[in-house]
Amino acid sequence: MVDIPLIRDHAFEYGKPERQSPLVTRITADNPGPFTYTGTGVYMVGTDDVALIDPGPITPAHTKALDNALLGKTLTHILLTHHHSDHSPMAKPLAAKYGCKIYGKSPSPPQNGMSEIKLDAGNDPGFAPDIEITHGDIFTGVGWSLKAVHTPGHTSNHICYALPEENTLFSGDHIMGWATSVVIPPDGHMGDYLRSLNLIKDQGYDSIRPTHGPAITKVKPFIQAYIDHRLAREQQIYEAVAAGRHDIMDMVTHIYRDIDKRLYPAAAISVLAHLIHLCEAGRVKTTAVSGNGAMTLNAHYSAI
Repeated sequence: MVDIPLIRDHAFEYGKPERQSPLVTRITADNPGPFTYTGTGVYMVGTDDVALIDPGPITPAHTKALDNALLGKTLTHILLTHHHSDHSPMAKPLAAKYGCKIYGKSPSPPQNGMSEIKLDAGNDPGFAPDIEITHGDIFTGVGWSLKAVHTPGHTSNHICYALPEENTLFSGDHIMGWATSVVIPPDGHMGDYLRSLNLIKDQGYDSIRPTHGPAITKVKPFIQAYIDHRLAREQQIYEAVAAGRHDIMDMVTHIYRDIDKRLYPAAAISVLAHLIHLCEAGRVKTTAVSGNGAMTLNAHYSAI
């Protein structure tokens, strides 16, 4: 497998507004876990009129931390990268309290008859942007601007935000320094994800600031390693299918031998995403299970 130069050194303090750059402050929420790493990093952009990117979960400590961070400031925008519950639930109470709008993109409706797949982080049932945004939309404040970059893959509605004044990208869950990002069908799509990685790689950002974990500063080689890792993993999965491993959990226990078993459900979903991509490329097919040939976690797969 291709090694990714993961970055797991992460100095931070829960609830404390920590200046990352002249225009960027981070407040880390108290929700660590196997899918959130040290917790949701909420980014405040600006100095007086400010925007918040992914305000995170609703907890008493995090509510107090955000209120403290916003003292003396005007909150003009709440920007969401996507609809997962570690990113967006705090948006509505904050918008009501500070009188601003919530900006984001709604997920696409399910396709191909596939049912929704859930992970521990789960979806935010209250996700409802006031203003739907599209690729290229620009939001401005005093001394800063943010540009929406649609990066489908992890989810269909995933949006990154570029800060041209510092040539940095707030990457949400699209690119993370501490781990790979899971692609969750049917809303997530591996082909879209790989195309979105290449889009970001070609933009020449100086740094990437994920929602979870530390910043990435060696951007282009890091993203290339992300891409190479995905392609190598897909080849592993194809070889497992060709060798007669037809069930996804059989592939997971064979391929992901060194990961925390709590992450097996996420690994199974990533395998499914790769299998869908392989089916679309005509390299793998599904065999009917109970009269249904749909691409699901419970289907059987075979090489073509």
